[in-house]
This record gives sequence, structure tokens and C-alpha cells, in this order.
Amino acid sequence: MPIPQKRIPPQSFTQSYLKFNPNFLCELREKNLANFAVKKLILQQHTTQLNPMKNTLIAPSVLAADFANLQRDIEMINASEADWFHIDIMDGVFVPNISFGMPVLQAIAKHAKKTIDVHLMIVDPDRYIKTFATLGANILTVHYEACTHLHRTLQAIKAEGMKAGVALNPHTNVSLLEDVIKDIDLVCLMSVNPGFGGQSYIENTYSKVEKLKELIIRKGASTLIEIDGGVTDKNAKQLVQAGADVLVAGSYVFGAQNPTQTIADLKKTTAL
Repeated sequence: MPIPQKRIPPQSFTQSYLKFNPNFLCELREKNLANFAVKKLILQQHTTQLNPMKNTLIAPSVLAADFANLQRDIEMINASEADWFHIDIMDGVFVPNISFGMPVLQAIAKHAKKTIDVHLMIVDPDRYIKTFATLGANILTVHYEACTHLHRTLQAIKAEGMKAGVALNPHTNVSLLEDVIKDIDLVCLMSVNPGFGGQSYIENTYSKVEKLKELIIRKGASTLIEIDGGVTDKNAKQLVQAGADVLVAGSYVFGAQNPTQTIADLKKTTAL
């Protein structure tokens, strides 16, 4: 009869290895930090190689314009160094505010000479995709939080000849876009809670931009990153360094004494 052996509880690799190398945990921590640093360096080098002299796009938000002098402000954007018009459409349901609807967008499109970037802050956006294409939208952005079948919505937008964008509220994790990122032309990261202009910038946005940029590169996508809310000369450069491609500026532009010069200054500040 075999002699029963005393059962010795199994030890983890870490417990066993610590007997031989008491500094193992410190070395492991240093190795993880080094790996993180390498990943960050690769991300920075990749961004630089793709765009050694980055031309950040500036999109003044018409929500902050003077509605009594809307044509004047549209013509100001046309004559400025701005790249896009950013148009916020709100329904009072998805967000607690109501902005302007189809007739105003149609009037803006009549005078606008640059890309029209329409941001839908509404429920059931699929109902209006064809309408906004007809009204002249070049980019149509819907909220992830408002779309039950996001992939289908993106395909419907593209079928109407528009670029497809997805907006994420501050609480929504960028990892949720992993399976559709290659179908998205633009991701709009809300750096304030949607619904009202003039809010303070949410500092966590820098981290979200970096995570989203890493996802885009890892998936081989060509998605642009847009930041909407609280953009000023105080955070614009850091946002671009983190990976942002498009900056939406509303109150900062239209509340300035010289909006045209403010736009030019933003372009200069973000030309990395």
C-alpha cells in the first residue's frame, strides 16, 4: 500500500518566486510602468508620423451665435479661419433644452460656405436622417445613448451621402465603440453635459481622448475625434496633444470682442 503523503497547499507563482527574489513585486511594478510608457511613446510617434504638422479643425457652435443677427454671424464664420459650422439640434427630451429645428438649419445652409456638422441631441434620430441630408448636413452625429441599433443608424447616415458621427456623454465609456469604430467617421466627446452652452470643461476629457485615440489606432480606423463643450485657449492645446482633431467652440468664440481673431488664435495655438 502506498504511503499517504502530506498534502501541501499549492502556491501561486508569485508566492513561490518571492522566496527566491524578494524584490519581485517591485520589479514587476517597474516593468508595468515601463510598458505603459512605451505604449504612450508609440502612440505619440504614430500620431506625429501620420500628421507631422497637425491642422486642427475649428468648428464654431452656432448655438452661441446672436440669433437676431444670425446671417451676420454665419458670414463671420465664412470669412474666418474656422473650418466647420457646428449645429446643435435639441428636442427638449433627450436634453432639457430646445434649440432650433429644420427651418433654421435650412437658412444657415443657404449662407454657409463651409462644412456643416450637425449634432443631434434628440431621441429616435433615425426618423430624421433623410431630412437632415436634404437640408444640407455634411456630417450627422447621433448620440450613442439615443440609438438602440447604432450600426444600422450609421449605415443609414452613410447611405444618404453624409459622414457618420457618434457622440458620447461624459459618463459613457469609449470602449463601448470598439466593435463599430471603423464604421464611424467622427466621435464627438462631450466635455460638458449636453443641453446648454457656457458650461465648465470636465477635466476627465483628456483621459477619454487618449483612450479613444489608442482604440482608433489599435483598430486601424480613420475616425476623427471632436471635443464639444468648454473649449478655450486654456485647454485647446492639451486636447490636441491628447489626440483631438476637431474643437467645437461656442461661447468662447461668440462671446469674444473679436470672434474672428479668437478663431485665428485657436488655429495658431493648436497647430502642433
